Amino acid sequence: MTGPTKVAAVQAAPIFMNLDASIDKAIGLIEEAAAQGVNLIAFPETYLPGYPWYIWLDAPAMTMHNVPVYAANSITEGSPQDKRLAEAARANKIHVVMGLSWNRNGTLYIAQWHYGPDGKVLSRRRKLKATHVERTVYGEGDGSDMKVYDTDIGRVGALCCWEHLHPLNKYAMFAQNEQIHIGAWPSFSVYEGGAYALGPEVNTSASRMYAVEGQCFVIAPCATVSDEMIEVLCDTPVKQQLLKKGGGYARIFAPDGSPMGENLAPDEEGLVIADIDLNMIAIGKAAADPCGHYSRPDVFRLMVNNKPAPVVMAFDNEYAQPVEAFDAEAEDAPVE
Repeated sequence: MTGPTKVAAVQAAPIFMNLDASIDKAIGLIEEAAAQGVNLIAFPETYLPGYPWYIWLDAPAMTMHNVPVYAANSITEGSPQDKRLAEAARANKIHVVMGLSWNRNGTLYIAQWHYGPDGKVLSRRRKLKATHVERTVYGEGDGSDMKVYDTDIGRVGALCCWEHLHPLNKYAMFAQNEQIHIGAWPSFSVYEGGAYALGPEVNTSASRMYAVEGQCFVIAPCATVSDEMIEVLCDTPVKQQLLKKGGGYARIFAPDGSPMGENLAPDEEGLVIADIDLNMIAIGKAAADPCGHYSRPDVFRLMVNNKPAPVVMAFDNEYAQPVEAFDAEAEDAPVE
């Protein structure tokens, strides 16, 4: 691809723990982006049905009442909600990279689903390692989730939140010639003043450095915490101190780390939009390509197992196959 393409990073709150209402809001944002000529729109981490901030505010035993509700509002593959998102991408002729909680046979995963402008699913990836207290809610992905995909607008990959702080994650993605990267974040509004590493300075810097290190464009959507979410989540004065409204820091960065588009106020909802030109990548690659001429494979190499890791294997004619290969869900899996 040559020439510019328009991309958008979403900065908005979901309708918390209400999957269908959040999809309604997401479709509105998709339509808004398409009306402005956007070719790709990226949504924050677990935008559907919202990031479970309650895990940062209390002990797990005190928040168990949220588990059935959150699980019921986590999306399943092939569901009517999945089809609604696919149809929104098709109707608006736009790439949609949706951040969501994926309910897969009862286990939840932090996930990103990429719908192409024809409505077909290009990828369904899971966060490789849930961060800290996220592990009380979510399972883990495997090496098959660390892939970059060819599209009509360039080679697109995605990671969530603190996957960007893991050097090996990044190198595995860079080595696949990633050109457009979706770096999804939940919002930066928890433990303000008490946990600098969770704040906007560190994490927007992580998005920016990803662009520079990988010589790629980074689209970094970021959710906000709404008044309604504060009312639901912060039922004590202590919780009101721990979680604040806003926290939106959606950003877009060029391969040289320069910011693109007009940023929004932290409590403002909308789209950060920019025109990107993949020809700019050549400049960065010429200066420093850590997976090419700027590498030292005689000293350092990364070993990656990119195969799926199912919990059960079936043996047929002495050859092992994942049991999932026989599941109906697998028919909708992305084809490489």
